[in-house]
Amino acid sequence: MRSTDTEFHGGPLDGRVLPIALTPFNNVPKTYRVPVPAHGETPATTLVYHRAKEHDPKGRWRWRYEYDPEG
Repeated sequence: MRSTDTEFHGGPLDGRVLPIALTPFNNVPKTYRVPVPAHGETPATTLVYHRAKEHDPKGRWRWRYEYDPEG
């Protein structure tokens, strides 16, 4: 299965680059969910990221994920 390194913006994963599995059409999924297990008194949650286009100085674009605090 193919994957691509994708950057995360905002939230706890800000600045990280993770390999994301591609869909059959060679795109990253529209939504990326990260389950966070309960720890102590903190309940289990799910972090939600939505894909967005990112342009470089030469005008080319690639996908990145932006944090959605409302889930």
